[in-house]
Amino acid sequence: MQTRGEQMLALRRSRMAAAPAFLRGGYRPFFFGGAAWAVVALALWLAALAGGIALPSAFEPLAWHRHEMLFGFVGAIVAGFLLTAIPNWTGRLPIAGPPLAALFGLWLAARAAVLFSGTIGPAAAAAVDVGFYLVLAAVAGREVFAAGNRNKLIVGLIFLLGLANAADHAAAAGLLADEGIAWRAAIALVVTMISLIGGRIVPSFTRNWLAKTGVKEGLPGQPGRFDLAVIAAGAVALLAWIALPDSTITGGLLVAAASLQAVRLARWKGWRTLADPIVLILHVGYAWVPIGLALLGASILGAAIPGSAAVHALTAGAMATMILAVMTRATLGHSGLEIKANPPTSFLYLLVTLGAIVRVAAPIGLVDYTTGMHFSAVAWAGAFILFLITYGPILFAPRAGGKG
Repeated sequence: MQTRGEQMLALRRSRMAAAPAFLRGGYRPFFFGGAAWAVVALALWLAALAGGIALPSAFEPLAWHRHEMLFGFVGAIVAGFLLTAIPNWTGRLPIAGPPLAALFGLWLAARAAVLFSGTIGPAAAAAVDVGFYLVLAAVAGREVFAAGNRNKLIVGLIFLLGLANAADHAAAAGLLADEGIAWRAAIALVVTMISLIGGRIVPSFTRNWLAKTGVKEGLPGQPGRFDLAVIAAGAVALLAWIALPDSTITGGLLVAAASLQAVRLARWKGWRTLADPIVLILHVGYAWVPIGLALLGASILGAAIPGSAAVHALTAGAMATMILAVMTRATLGHSGLEIKANPPTSFLYLLVTLGAIVRVAAPIGLVDYTTGMHFSAVAWAGAFILFLITYGPILFAPRAGGKG
């Protein structure tokens, strides 16, 4: 007689076998949906900004743009990454088939609910939107805790992201005195995830690539005490920014955290990976973390740097670049294909990098503001459109050489 665990394993295997390829791994629907929503949401925001349309949302246009970039687009990619990483962490089969379709459907429903919250009501929209994060945290927590895995902190960060989402709905309804506390918390949580997860994968993939090319000395090591100290310093600085965004103490903490992150990045020796764009882009993406923290701290301390430039260094820079770096690598690897950047992949890396640079430079006055904003929007959206064109067919196709 089978145990409950064996029965669940058999059920998941049957779901994997019966499911269409698109539902055989969390990265498939969520990477595709997240990238598509990045383009659609940006287009809707720009149309609203130009006065061409009126968004049917209870959120103000700028608040909706922030919310959907952080909790819609970034949230989808976090879900896809998490659902794909958990089987590697735990040794358990992936969530697939109808359960994955239901979770992805909940994310889609949340995007529609927030967009049309002016019609269905803010409370209903919040229930669906926050509900997605609570369900995702519950699903991830079940897998991680059942396996006794060490990544419980990541599950906790997902739950906190859900609370930040709820707070952003409250802020939109005028229920919070500090309207920015929710989106600052969301940025802080995602940057912390990048510091945690990026701190594992960037040196690991760099070390593997260097070893493959014959390099035997000076390879990046596993995360150690210094890395923990850097993560802790960053978390403290970001917590201060959430609570006291205008304090000089916060500014100093952010600059200190940026310095530590820069040292951490330098220890991984990314300049040695110039020959391989799919490894190099991980270092480029992570470099936006110290840049963003430094700009944010300097802005608070009185430098002639608008806060929006610093925030977009962390969002359009760190988040978007790391997202594309992870999506391209994970899609290739989990689809059984060679992990190598073809010309379209290298070009989308270039587009997102140029888009981020110009988006940060425009508010500072280093380029013409209007021209820079238009260029950065086109480049940034172009990167995700190119991802959809290049990787969309892979996400819908069966794994090369077998099922998965």
